[in-house]
Amino acid sequence: MRKYLVALMCMFLIAPIFAQKKLTLSEAIQIALQRNSSLIKSKNNLETAKSSLKSAYGDLLPNLRLSGNWGWKRIDDDGGLQNDYFGQSVNIPASTSENRSWSVSAGGSVVLFDGLANYANISQSENNLQAAEYSLDKFKQDIVQYTADFYYSVLNAMALKKVREDNVKYNEKLFETIVERNKLGSVPIADVYAQQVQFGNSQLLLIQAENNYAKSKNALLDYLSLDVLEEVELVDPLENIEAINTESFMKEFGEISGMVSQALNMRLDYKSQLKNLNSMENGITIANSGLMPTLSGNYGFGTGSTIASDLFNRREYSVGLTLNIPIFSNWNTENQIQFAEVQYKNSREDLMALERTIKIEVKQGYLDLLAGKKSLEVARENIKAAEENRRINYERYSLGSGTILDVLQSDRDYTQAMNDNINAKFEFYKQKDNMLNVLGKLDYNKYE
Repeated sequence: MRKYLVALMCMFLIAPIFAQKKLTLSEAIQIALQRNSSLIKSKNNLETAKSSLKSAYGDLLPNLRLSGNWGWKRIDDDGGLQNDYFGQSVNIPASTSENRSWSVSAGGSVVLFDGLANYANISQSENNLQAAEYSLDKFKQDIVQYTADFYYSVLNAMALKKVREDNVKYNEKLFETIVERNKLGSVPIADVYAQQVQFGNSQLLLIQAENNYAKSKNALLDYLSLDVLEEVELVDPLENIEAINTESFMKEFGEISGMVSQALNMRLDYKSQLKNLNSMENGITIANSGLMPTLSGNYGFGTGSTIASDLFNRREYSVGLTLNIPIFSNWNTENQIQFAEVQYKNSREDLMALERTIKIEVKQGYLDLLAGKKSLEVARENIKAAEENRRINYERYSLGSGTILDVLQSDRDYTQAMNDNINAKFEFYKQKDNMLNVLGKLDYNKYE
C-alpha cells in the first residue's frame, strides 16, 4: 500500500512537468502571424481592394438589365344617369370590366468615352491594391520583430532570474561559512551581520527577478493571444552565450549610404507609399475628366401584350447615343481637381518624410547595433575580471588578509557583470532584428 502511495505522489509531482508546453521562437512567430487581430483585419480589408479593382474593370463593359411587368385592373360600374360628351343625361347600365397587361424589357448602356476616367480608375485601383499588399507584408515583418522582442525579453528575464538564484545559493553558503567561522572565533560578529544583510538582499532581488520574469512571460502570451494561465516553457536558441560571433552578424551590414539605398529599394512601406503617390496622380486624371465631354451608348428591347400568349407578337428595338458636354458645373469640377492635386502634394510630402525617416532609422539602427556589439564584448570581458576578483577577495578573506566588505562588493560586482552580459546579449539580438527590419530584409515567409 505504501508503495502505491509513493508512486501516486510521484505521478502528481511529475504531471505538471510533462504538462508544460514548450514554445520555440519560430512557433511563437507562426502563432503571432495567425492570431494577430490587426493582421487579420488587414487581410480582410485587402479583399475590398481586390473587389474595387474588379469593379473598375467592370466599368469598361456594357451593363445589362432585364425587367418584367404584369398588371391586373378591374372596374365595377353600378351604372345610373351620367352626362355624355354632348351634355345630355344618359342612363348607363351596370357593368364590370377587367384588364390584364404583360410586358418584358431588356436594355443597358456602355460608356464609350469619359475623358479616360475609367482607365485612370483601373490604374488607381491597381495602385491601391498593391499599396495595401505592401502594407500588409510590412506589417508581417513588424510582427516578426515584435514577437522576437517579446520572446527575447522573456529569455532575458529568465536568465537574470537564474543569476539571482545562483547568487542566493552563493550567499547562503557564504553566510553559513561565516557563521561557523564566527563560532570558532576567527571572524567578528559584524561580518555575520554584514553577510546576513547581503543574503537577505539577494533573496529580495530574486523575488523581483521572478516577478519580472512572470510579467514578461504574460506579455508574450497576451501578444500571441494565448492563455496566460497555460504553463509554457520557452526554448532558448541562444543558450550558449560564448557561441555568439558578433563579427559574423556584422558582415550582413555595410556602409551606411549603401544600406540606405538598399532600404529604399526593399522597404515595403516605402513601396506602398510610392503606390499611394501613383494613386493620387490617377485621382488628378479622374478629376480632370470632368472637363471633357462624355459619350455613351444605350440599347434596349421591349414587348407588351394584354394576353400572355401574345407577349412577343409586338417587339420594340432601340439603339442610341448620348453626348454630354460640360458647360458650367458650379465650380464643382474645379473643386474636385483642386482636391485631387492637394492629395497628390500631401502624398508626395509623406513620401519625402518617409524617406528621411528611413535614413534616420538606418543610421541610428546601425549605430545601436555597433554599440550593442561593443557592449556585449565588454560585458564578456567584465565577467572574467569580476569572477577572478571575487575569487581573490574570498581567498584573501579566508586567509585573514581581506575584509568582508571587499568580499561583498566583489560579489555584487560579479552579479552585476553577469546581468550586464545577459542584457547585452539579448539587446544585441534585438538590435540585429531591428536592423534587418529597417533594411526591409526581415523574412516572414518561412513562418507562414
